[in-house]
Amino acid sequence: MDMANGFEEIERARDLLRDAIESLKEGFALYDDDRRLVMFNQQYAEMNKGVADLLEPGLDWEILMRETARRGIYADAIGNEQQWVSDRLANGVEFIQDFELTETDGRTYLVSVHPTQLGGFVVTREDITDRKQAEVEERDGDLLIRKVLDASSAVVTMARIGDGQILYRTPAALQMFGPSKSAKEHYVNPEERADFITLLLADGRVDDFKLDLLNANGNIFPATISSQLVDYKGEEVIVTSIIDLTVQKEADALIRQVMEAYPAAINMTNAETGKVLFATPDTEALFGPADCSKSYYADPTERERYLKDLWKAGSLKDRRMEFIDANGRRFWGADSSRLIKFNGEEVIVSSTRDLTDELAIEDELEKQREFLFQNEKMSALGELLAGVAHELNNPLSVVVGHSLMLKEEVTDPNLTTRIEKISNAAERCAKIVKTFLAMARQQPSNIEPVDLSGVIETAADVVGFGSKSGEISIRQHLPANLPPIAADADQITQVIINLIINAEQAMTSSGRGDLIELLAEAKPDTGMVEVTVKDNGPGIPKGIRARIFEPFFTTKEVGEGTGIGLAFCHRIILSHGGQIRLDRADNSCTCFRIALPAADGLKSEVDEPVEPISTAADLRALVVDDEIEVGELNAEILRKEGFEVDFVLSGEEAIDRLRTRKYDIFLSDLNMPGVDGRQIYDALVTHFPEMLNRTAYITGDTMGQSSLGLLRDSGLPYLEKPVSPSDLRILVGQLLADQKEASDG
Repeated sequence: MDMANGFEEIERARDLLRDAIESLKEGFALYDDDRRLVMFNQQYAEMNKGVADLLEPGLDWEILMRETARRGIYADAIGNEQQWVSDRLANGVEFIQDFELTETDGRTYLVSVHPTQLGGFVVTREDITDRKQAEVEERDGDLLIRKVLDASSAVVTMARIGDGQILYRTPAALQMFGPSKSAKEHYVNPEERADFITLLLADGRVDDFKLDLLNANGNIFPATISSQLVDYKGEEVIVTSIIDLTVQKEADALIRQVMEAYPAAINMTNAETGKVLFATPDTEALFGPADCSKSYYADPTERERYLKDLWKAGSLKDRRMEFIDANGRRFWGADSSRLIKFNGEEVIVSSTRDLTDELAIEDELEKQREFLFQNEKMSALGELLAGVAHELNNPLSVVVGHSLMLKEEVTDPNLTTRIEKISNAAERCAKIVKTFLAMARQQPSNIEPVDLSGVIETAADVVGFGSKSGEISIRQHLPANLPPIAADADQITQVIINLIINAEQAMTSSGRGDLIELLAEAKPDTGMVEVTVKDNGPGIPKGIRARIFEPFFTTKEVGEGTGIGLAFCHRIILSHGGQIRLDRADNSCTCFRIALPAADGLKSEVDEPVEPISTAADLRALVVDDEIEVGELNAEILRKEGFEVDFVLSGEEAIDRLRTRKYDIFLSDLNMPGVDGRQIYDALVTHFPEMLNRTAYITGDTMGQSSLGLLRDSGLPYLEKPVSPSDLRILVGQLLADQKEASDG
């Protein structure tokens, strides 16, 4: 019974021991005198995860060491396993206290070994990874702060509260105060430091405390200090930053000098009263030497609204307000302001810009934007008109050509009358097509010195002959010494006719107005001549004035207007390097003003007479055009002039004919499928250079970039479709005359 109780006591003691070991926060392991593992707690196993699978009672210490080295748990054992194990075993087991051991996974343990009286030993392990990391971070943080402060230009000291002993100072502080040991040496009056410390202890910090200090040379200087109580290694210390106000005062004086010299109207005023605290010379030049900023405003209530918005936002940028300058002139200005605290009061710091010139520039830019906008629309219209004209050119060439040829051949009066009607209608269509092309071009077709008075008189006569109402009179005011303009006379005549007809139609339909005035005036300072077309009719409604030059915009009924007339005028005038605008100063009438360049130094071109086509010798011509009717017409015209003509429908056929026959004249279309005008020109340059002065183009496309490029690069003469027989005869006569001149030379 006693033995059983004894075993129970032993077992109970073992349980208590195991429980005590498991409750330890450290890893614990007991080895016997044979260095075999007797027992260990869970923390020990977790701290030896790399060999946790081996931890069983009876494990030999040497086996544990060898397996630890083999598995690479410790960095210093990797690649040196045998030596590492030998060193451990050779040293034996002796008392080791707080040995730091770092494993390859980065964990750090504090290991202690304690021999037992029975020959065994106890191993304890404590995980200190987090503590080590915190120490590193604290050390790195202290080092970083010290590096930052050492590199800083700030004057900073750290000192004890009681004796003022300086624990740290920045290089700038060392330079300012020298190698003093106590912060007390920096104060001129000890009482001031006492007052300062009292405030600091009460609030934990003091900002902008003004006092006198002593520098390293023993000189007194005004300063402001800001300090805070901090805990440093368990001790409360004072960290202080010092600013030398001597430098600041010098800077303030410099800033004031710069501000007074700065070419801007800068102002400092009391927000509540408007009292002027500071004003640059530019401010005084703008507003005069005012004592109160309230006198700046054209509307006295404007400052109240401005101040309300400034209080709400804290700052305002480029607020537009109307002011009164030193001479009493009202002007619009842009004010940028900010509220600040100055000597305990709210102060407005502001700058004001006179916007008079800027607004004038904005107005001019708006006009230029409108000009570009209209130009873009006219370009779109030009592309449309060029396309329409191109499609009409070929059939019109046939109608115009054949009608004119019939007119020359037929002698029957009745037929002649009909042919003339067809011819007149066809020529009218041709003029319309060429007008479309003129609108589509960037440059007018025929610039020469033009008598503007004659153009205006012609336009007035044309409109007068066709006027449907005898109640509207046209009055002209044309000075005798009006200089000529550089223009295409037909196009400018058409523009003025268009404006007169528009005015007449507006007055007739509204029943208001009976006078159209045509005026002209030279503008020597701009090198322009201004034409004015003005009526006393109903005027143009304000809501549509900005759109009057838009293509296809019209207020007329369907069928009565196309909306192209004013767009046409706009495009033609711009192509002449001029401007056309609606004068908006008078809302009671319509007044258009046209500015055109004067013809200074421009000489009039006189067409030299062209020799008639000589048929004395046999002449041979080659005509190529993919439009069979057009090509046959041109061939027929040449045949009537005595030419032997070959007509082909493609560029390939034309080049083949040039290889086999010699021609005196070669007329080629530009845009053809397959071999086009460009490829024909390249073939002439390469294989038939003698044909270059015998070749001309007959084309309906002078708007495309490719066609324009070819006509410019080749320099060959050309005719635009529709082509009249007389135009074709003149062109061919010129080619023959050039050939004769070259051969005679």
